[in-house]
Amino acid sequence: IEIKEYMPNVEVDGVITNEAITNYGQVTLSKDEKALCNVCGISENFVDKMEILDICDELGNPTGKTVERKIAHQQGILHRTAHVWILRKKENKIQILLQKRSEQKDSFPGCYDISSAGHIPAGDNYGQSAVRELKEELGIVVRESELIDCGNRRFHFEEIFHGRLFKDNQVSKIFVLWKDLEEKDFVFVDHEVSEVKWLDFEKCYQDVKENKINHCIYIEELDIVKKYLRVQ
Repeated sequence: IEIKEYMPNVEVDGVITNEAITNYGQVTLSKDEKALCNVCGISENFVDKMEILDICDELGNPTGKTVERKIAHQQGILHRTAHVWILRKKENKIQILLQKRSEQKDSFPGCYDISSAGHIPAGDNYGQSAVRELKEELGIVVRESELIDCGNRRFHFEEIFHGRLFKDNQVSKIFVLWKDLEEKDFVFVDHEVSEVKWLDFEKCYQDVKENKINHCIYIEELDIVKKYLRVQ
C-alpha cells in the first residue's frame, strides 16, 4: 500500500504537493491518517510537527511546490527566511541586539546570531512570519508596519552539525526594527534562544569581522544594516 495514496498531505520523499496545509505550514492529520501512521510504524508526532516550507525561485518567489524543512536542509532545496535586526539608540550610539542560539538548535548551537530569524511557513509572507518569530523567540509583539524592509539576500552553505551534513539554501528578507527594550524585557518563549545581548553597532561589526565572538553572522548582512543606517 502506498502511504501517500491514503495520506495525501504527506509525500514519502518529503515534498508536499497537497494544498491542504494549516496551522502556519504544519501538517494536520485526520483520524484515519493517524491510524495509518500507527499501522505503518510512523510516529504521528513526527508528522504532526513537520514544518512545511514553500520552495522558492532565486528571487524568493514561491514556485507552488512545498517541502518539509528537514528535507530542505538534507537536500539543499531553496526556501525563504526572514531576518530581523533590532536596533536602538543609547547614549548617542546605535546599538544592535544579538541573540544566542540554544545548544539544541540544529545548526550553529550556542552561537550569537541575528536578533530574530526564522523560516517562512508555506503560504505566509515575510512580514507575517517575522512578526510571529519575534513573539515566539523573544516574546515581543510588534506590528508588521514597524518592520523596515532592507531587501533580500541570497546565500548557500554546507556544514556538519551534530554529526550530520546540513545544507542551507535560502533567500532571506532583511528587516530592521527599532525597539528600545532592556535585555530583561525579552522572554524566550520557545527556548530556541538562551540569551540576548546589546552591543554598540560598530563594536558588533568589528567583533564579527574579526571573529572576536562565537557567532554565525555574515558580515554582508551587517553591511546591509550599515547601508540603511547611513541614510538615516
